[in-house]
Amino acid sequence: MVDLSVIVVSFNTKALTKRCLVSLIKNLRMYSPKTTYEIITVDNGSVDGSIEMIEKIRNENIHTNLLIKIIKNKRNIGFGKANNQALTIVSGKYVLFLNSDVICQNINFSKLLQYLNQNQKVGALTVDVRLGNGHMDPACHRGFPNIWNSLCYFLKLEKLGGIFGGYHMIGKDLKKIHEIDSGSGAFYLTRKDLIIKLAGFDEAFFMYGEDLDLSYRIKQAGYNFIFYPKFQVLHLKHQSGFRKPAFFEAMLIFYKKHYAKKNFPIINWFIYLIIDLKKKLS
Repeated sequence: MVDLSVIVVSFNTKALTKRCLVSLIKNLRMYSPKTTYEIITVDNGSVDGSIEMIEKIRNENIHTNLLIKIIKNKRNIGFGKANNQALTIVSGKYVLFLNSDVICQNINFSKLLQYLNQNQKVGALTVDVRLGNGHMDPACHRGFPNIWNSLCYFLKLEKLGGIFGGYHMIGKDLKKIHEIDSGSGAFYLTRKDLIIKLAGFDEAFFMYGEDLDLSYRIKQAGYNFIFYPKFQVLHLKHQSGFRKPAFFEAMLIFYKKHYAKKNFPIINWFIYLIIDLKKKLS
């Protein structure tokens, strides 16, 4: 067993995936030399030379202690399902789901794993995820999208903070380690035993929403999700693809799975109507 298994899913993101892997390997070697690790890449049917690029990186490191496993899919089976494929062969005590459009920046993985070792009720954590403009990616610091949080967000009330700021948990000290509801799948560090117990990602989510759903189930299992701002990654967001309709489809799946049974049918009808309208207007 190694300390850490890193899973990277790629789909026609050759240049981005290369930057991701190179930065990851550099960080592991420079800042976490005592951490044992493996990298598992899952390619979802890329036709841009991604697999050949990954194989080249693996061959260049064949005489080092770096282990790169490659899963080759013939088609795009979705983000969650691809990660679940990798989960069947991971050997690490901890698992990091890392987007192919994320660049690691001076991350000491040993410290992150030490934090998880010392805090057994922490089920998962994320770091400070920054966008290309230098601002924090709001998706890395989220509350669950219940009706109130979502309403305040879409009505642009969350900037008022307090009871209105739940969608992105406005008001938390972003310089201190603290609990949140969920980070994003861009950088999602969790425990292998927990993630296997929860059966990984819900494959009903093709893209978007699978990270929120997993975080919700981690919380239901009695664990916490932590925002750990002492380290940063750069997220070249949307360069690997973004489809708004798919986002709203994911939100509909999430609502039906976790909230619909708790609300009256008339409320559910109204929520479905709003989501469908947002999807058509996107």
